[in-house]
Amino acid sequence: MDVKGRHCKYCICIEKMTSYTKRSMFGGIGLFHGHAMFALIFEGIIYVKGGGKNCEVLKRYHCKPFQHVKKRSVATINYFDISALYEQDQALFKQLITNGIDTSFEERACRHSLKRLRDLPNMQLRLERMLKKSGVKDVSMFEDLGAVGVFKKVKKTYQEDIDITLLWKFAGAILGCHWSLIREEEKSALLQQI
Repeated sequence: MDVKGRHCKYCICIEKMTSYTKRSMFGGIGLFHGHAMFALIFEGIIYVKGGGKNCEVLKRYHCKPFQHVKKRSVATINYFDISALYEQDQALFKQLITNGIDTSFEERACRHSLKRLRDLPNMQLRLERMLKKSGVKDVSMFEDLGAVGVFKKVKKTYQEDIDITLLWKFAGAILGCHWSLIREEEKSALLQQI
């Protein structure tokens, strides 16, 4: 997916700092370093991953969190608007991006250090047992296979007894969010891979 118009300035700046990839996320464009999402561009606004070293700065500058709007609900996501800081203080903007990358990697490493699949978001003991019976032994293998790969393995093992909601749960577990936050466009993209 191309990033055009107002998005371009953020991407050009970040390209000078690090390599990254883009994927459709929450109706916008997620920026990933490795497999870790560190920023989100939505309607011309850039949001950086909160937490870690970014906490105090984001509070000090009153950066607003991203609101993921669904048909029946609104969820606040741990990404914060730093668009104004891009204009006001390039050095601070770059530091927030760097910190966002670091925080994303730390969280991903923490998820990788989980010993049990049921500790991931959306998962429970029943799903962990299903995964192990399907050959998905641990969190690392789960993330390496991805939501679609895991879903295919489980579907092969359990045949017709599998509901598509399971695919959304696996995708949410990998992204670190509740499955209900996955937008319809993202669901469609996942379905096309099955």
